[in-house]
Amino acid sequence: MATDREAFGLGSLRSFTIAEGILLLVLGVLALVFPVIASAWVTVVVALAFLVGGIVGWVNGLNRSRRLSRWHCFWRLVVSTLFVVTGAWIIQQFSTGLVPAAAQVAALAFAIGIVFLVEGVVAAIVALSHREMAGWGWGLANGIVTLILGLLIVTMQAGGLLTVLGILVGISFLFSGVDLLVFSAAFHEPEG
Repeated sequence: MATDREAFGLGSLRSFTIAEGILLLVLGVLALVFPVIASAWVTVVVALAFLVGGIVGWVNGLNRSRRLSRWHCFWRLVVSTLFVVTGAWIIQQFSTGLVPAAAQVAALAFAIGIVFLVEGVVAAIVALSHREMAGWGWGLANGIVTLILGLLIVTMQAGGLLTVLGILVGISFLFSGVDLLVFSAAFHEPEG
């Protein structure tokens, strides 16, 4: 039997999980209603992640330089520099106006389409090469759906590319919100 303190802790966790679920549902709906704005935010977040990742990579590379070969250290610093330059360039494009910012959003969406194409082909090949295993059909279905999504994205016109990231984020947030409200909150119910 749970003590009052444990019950309070579980109740607090459940309340927090429900609040997070509601927040994700609201953000998901907003991303679907305003997909271009959501796409721009995703692009900025990716740019910031590149910047932070590059700076952390530089610090880590320099701290470990005595333990790494010069060649290894050099290439780690090159990659970190590319991260910083790419992140800074994307952010700079957003500060120079709407057209350069839209080009960045479209480029990121197109890159995701390419990733989906490759991922879909790989998933389908893996599934087909393991037909003796239970569930291989789900792997094949995943590969086909991912491949179709990739084809849809890479064949979109520029205006469509501006909405893709926002729609993907919106759908993901909606599903995550429903999961938190319906499934995850059940983990924090007090035992009776």
